[in-house]
Parts: sequence; C-alpha cells; structure tokens
Amino acid sequence: MLLHLCTVADWSRARAEGGVDPLPAVGFVHLSTPAQVHLPAQRLFAGRDDVLLLVVDEARLVDPVRYEPGVPGDPASMRFPHLYGRLPATAITAAVPWPEPRTAADLPDL
Repeated sequence: MLLHLCTVADWSRARAEGGVDPLPAVGFVHLSTPAQVHLPAQRLFAGRDDVLLLVVDEARLVDPVRYEPGVPGDPASMRFPHLYGRLPATAITAAVPWPEPRTAADLPDL
C-alpha cells in the first residue's frame, strides 16, 4: 500500500484537475508506506487539522515508482516511494483525515 499526504484544498483541486502533478523542484510525487508516512507528516503538516491521507492503488499508476532515500535525519536504510509522473485521481481508493499518528501503529484503518 502506498500513501500520499495533502491538504483538503489540494485534494479538492487534484480531483478537479484529474490528479496530483510532480513537484517541479524534484520531478516526482512523494509517496510513503504505512510504516514511514508519519515522518513526512511530522515534517510537513505538524499541527494542521486540514490534512488527508490518500490511499494509492499502485496497480493504477502509469508512471514508475522508485524507492529512494529521504532527507537527512530519516533512518539511513529507509527508502521512500517516489512517483515519477502524475498521481492520477483514479488511483486514489480512499481519502481519510490524517490523525497525526506518531507511529505506523497509530494509522487509521484503511
């Protein structure tokens, strides 16, 4: 299972536009596994109450996913899934409020 975090407003825009485009600065859409999603959540969305956890069906992706290192401070052996292309809205099977868990064990039922 792959996951993507975004704000409610970003998800609304992505649905209207058909998907999430790669970040121009890096050329990919950042994804996470359930075991690691709390790390980007803490970095990018700490304290926010307008965040959604998007569940991605990898079989519906057209572009390649590569597992690559995160940022300094992440565990050295951890590799994050990066989608090198558009994340189509049709690949999202669920959008659930992000509860700001501290570990993967705190994730909502998906």
